[in-house]
Amino acid sequence: MNIPNRIAITPELVASHGLKPDEYQRILDLIGREPSFTELGIFSAMWNEHCSYKSSKRWLRTLPTTGPRVIQGPGENAGVVDIDDGDVVVFKMESHNHPSYIEPYQGAATGVGGILRDVFTMGARPIAAMNALRFGAPDHPKTKHLVSGVVAGVGGYGNSFGVPTVGGEVEFDERYNGNILVNAFAAGLAKSDGIFLSEAKGVGLPVVYLGAKTGRDGVGGATMASAEFDESIEEKRPTVQVGDPFTEKCLLEACLELMKTGAVIAIQDMGAAGLTCSAVEMGAKGDLGIELDLDKVPVREERMTAYEMMLSESQERMLMVLEPSKEDVAKAIFVKWGLDFAIVGKTTDDLRFRVLHQGDEVANLPIKELGDEAPEYDRPWVATTPRAPLAASDVAEPDDYNAAVLTLVGSPNQSSRRWVWEQYDTIIQGNSLQRPGGDAGVVRVDGHRSKALAFSSDVTPRYVEADPFEGGKQAVAECWRNITATGAEPLAATDNLNFGNPERPEIMGQLVGAIQGIGEACKALDFPIVSGNVSLYNETNGTAILPTPTIAGVGLLPDWSKMARIGGMQDGDELIMIGVDGSHLGQSIYLRDVLGSSEGPPPVVDLAAERRHGDFVRGLIRNGQVTACHDLSSGGLVLALAEMAMAATRGLSVSLSDQRGPTHALLFGEDQARYIIAVPADLADFLRASAESAGVPFRRLGTVGGDRLMVDDVVSIAVVDLVNASESWFPAFMS
Repeated sequence: MNIPNRIAITPELVASHGLKPDEYQRILDLIGREPSFTELGIFSAMWNEHCSYKSSKRWLRTLPTTGPRVIQGPGENAGVVDIDDGDVVVFKMESHNHPSYIEPYQGAATGVGGILRDVFTMGARPIAAMNALRFGAPDHPKTKHLVSGVVAGVGGYGNSFGVPTVGGEVEFDERYNGNILVNAFAAGLAKSDGIFLSEAKGVGLPVVYLGAKTGRDGVGGATMASAEFDESIEEKRPTVQVGDPFTEKCLLEACLELMKTGAVIAIQDMGAAGLTCSAVEMGAKGDLGIELDLDKVPVREERMTAYEMMLSESQERMLMVLEPSKEDVAKAIFVKWGLDFAIVGKTTDDLRFRVLHQGDEVANLPIKELGDEAPEYDRPWVATTPRAPLAASDVAEPDDYNAAVLTLVGSPNQSSRRWVWEQYDTIIQGNSLQRPGGDAGVVRVDGHRSKALAFSSDVTPRYVEADPFEGGKQAVAECWRNITATGAEPLAATDNLNFGNPERPEIMGQLVGAIQGIGEACKALDFPIVSGNVSLYNETNGTAILPTPTIAGVGLLPDWSKMARIGGMQDGDELIMIGVDGSHLGQSIYLRDVLGSSEGPPPVVDLAAERRHGDFVRGLIRNGQVTACHDLSSGGLVLALAEMAMAATRGLSVSLSDQRGPTHALLFGEDQARYIIAVPADLADFLRASAESAGVPFRRLGTVGGDRLMVDDVVSIAVVDLVNASESWFPAFMS
């Protein structure tokens, strides 16, 4: 076999490709010779953490991924879940963390573009997007620049493409100073008999390149995403891709039109590692070889090398295996939409991955081993040391409860995100049923009078760091609760596991503990993980981010006319808390933002109680007995009351006189499995009796009315003052 190798493969070159010496030896043993420069690049792309999951694969296998509604679980571009009537929802979440820190606008924009392609590659039309964003401390010199660029990038791409951004998260913590997180979610609708997979079938079939031309942007991006940052970070700017949402919109329409013709045998998005990963995955899944001729790949730059073409992560590109008889039909569709269409190779029966360029065979590798034989590590890990218990009696009460509430409502992490979401188109397509700011985004299913989908994204990183197992459980439970609070039935979830360097046992312990907690919660709540992403090495100069396993979920509302909103209550309604009295102040935002402490363990998540209380609340909503609903999370009871009062612009009169425990624990405690519901006064006694017979703990809190939030004689704040505190932080910070 004559593979030309015009560049010497040195230990330094191997290391610069993110390959360890033992991994390079594995390559030598596998192919029986020194790899060419292009082959080295191909191995580095396929064997890096971002593409191979070599540190997490062992633990990801423990997650529940099946269920009665799951049509396609992990392993494809996105997960697919049945939503009745022959409809399916297709969804996934992925990270674009490293690129967004280096070049915030394009990093975030191409993150949105990539996740949208994952969805429409499956044959689904995107109907909703979300994003979970984590930035450094507000006073860090780069934070404002990064917030501005990322938000503009998310909005610039999503708005231009034409998909509503219906929810998400934005949080600040100094632990993200050197490594922000941009996690992008998308969901689409398809018919259950119209799903397209990436598994190639048939020998001698044309492999077709679709979409935009290939350039040098993004070369080595997947390898860069699998490395820690240091002082040389600015040199990595060329590895960030450049996006074009208008080309992607044309690609969407062309792909969906082509899929109706029966021409598509297999299709794969060109995402991380570009042409390499898409071609290898398509062939390996179908037990077929692939031969590519790079001279036929459409390029937009001169004198591109085989290495650059194979590792480019230029956006808006697809790879497809085509039914040969439909070639002219397919080409006509793509020409009509102004997109490139080129036959660049064929499927073979020899299980080899061959790459030809300018008369040379620059790569000839075993295709199955490229993916299947990637290193898989059982990395050493140590469990996180449990935090000492923290009794509420050991936590100081605030000198002024009103000041404490206003501090939390107007804090960087609890204030209104209106400044962010007003830059996103939240209502395009005309199916969004509420603007962001509620517990979950809700979108009507087009073509159905009553059916809607609810979407939420959640994680509490401070909980995960203090106890990865409980924190993992809580991320799932809160996502499930937020969906439930609209009246929707949570169907399935996607995860985006963001952690530091897994080669450090304490970081690997965080990942293992969080996955174990996520798995336990998903089983208990019948909320399987159907897709996802792992992002490791999120650290700079040895300082890791807070462990951030983001969970995004989808729920089904059979009748959106009965949907509950945070602010739907009316004067005279009664307020009832479902769940136990507040008692847990460890890791609470009261402790952090008012007292400046991070003591104690996070709250324990009782999954049986989550299930029981959530099912009860959902039943009330679906029976049309609830005018408003909000789950309790960060900030506890008083913050949930404040958010409901602000959403409804109505006062609330609450009494805790029949509740036991210290007042600050009742108000600020972050105990789980809790909701506040507002119900018409004439139904209140009936609903309390229903809760008692169902074994669900509850408390009568008070009534709706007036213009102040009042809790006994300890809190009395005008709703307008709450709104001003909540709405002013973000604009003031960004001004």
